[in-house]
Amino acid sequence: MTLQELLAQAEARLAAANLAYGHGTTNAHDEAAWLVLWRLGLPLDTDLDAHAADAVGADAATAALALIDQRITTREPAAYLTQEAWLQGVPFHVDRRAIVPRSFIAELIADGGIDPWLSDTTVRVLDLCTGNGSLAVLAAMAWPEVRVTGADLSREALEVARINVDKHGLADRIALIESNGLAACPGPWDLILCNPPYVNTNSMAKLPPEFRAEPELALAGGEDGMDFIRALLRDAPSRLSPQGVLVLEIGHERAHFDAAFPRLSPVWLSTTAGDDQVLLLTRDDLKEASA
Repeated sequence: MTLQELLAQAEARLAAANLAYGHGTTNAHDEAAWLVLWRLGLPLDTDLDAHAADAVGADAATAALALIDQRITTREPAAYLTQEAWLQGVPFHVDRRAIVPRSFIAELIADGGIDPWLSDTTVRVLDLCTGNGSLAVLAAMAWPEVRVTGADLSREALEVARINVDKHGLADRIALIESNGLAACPGPWDLILCNPPYVNTNSMAKLPPEFRAEPELALAGGEDGMDFIRALLRDAPSRLSPQGVLVLEIGHERAHFDAAFPRLSPVWLSTTAGDDQVLLLTRDDLKEASA
């Protein structure tokens, strides 16, 4: 069997299974390539056209298709099966103790979208709801002069974050703490990054199995998705430095955000998902809205 034939079989099985994607890929073709290449021990950036005619041994092909079948029968995200996820080209360990990393804040860190609001005085960065620690790691990589703290309510997620901080050799610049929101994070912080639980109750009930395989704590945001965010915006002004800013991801909850916080006028940051998924608020913005 050739690599091309194996990939075609894998894609056909995935396509026929009515799966949900969104944990690193968006379609059966890309998911098949990811799982097959990983099982064969090949780089994920392998040129598939150049290697289409490469022979794949019977045992290797059987193992690859078994992984495809596991994806179908368990409905677990591929990242949990491989225990690896990539964000902005950086590899991270992930397992069921933490949500699969996919925050659009990662784009803004990598492409400099947040930089205009930072300065030489930006030295203390908090990654709140750090999960597997991916945003904390990316922030430390992007801004070598800062010190980062990753905070999460879940001890299990912090165990995964520790794996990634150590994996990337950043233990001297990234601290990890257990905290319920900002309770154990007094600051003052020059920058708070937060991809919180924001999925509203109605949407939670409709999530496909792939998303329900993730920790509910990292997803569910209450009736309108804003429960965690209400507490965050209430507490953030006292935790930010005078020039501090908050970068917050809210996904598809713009309508609920606007309804919950009508006095706020955030800056909406552009990502590949659109212009209403990630917002930025200064400390002054938050103080004025709460006055």
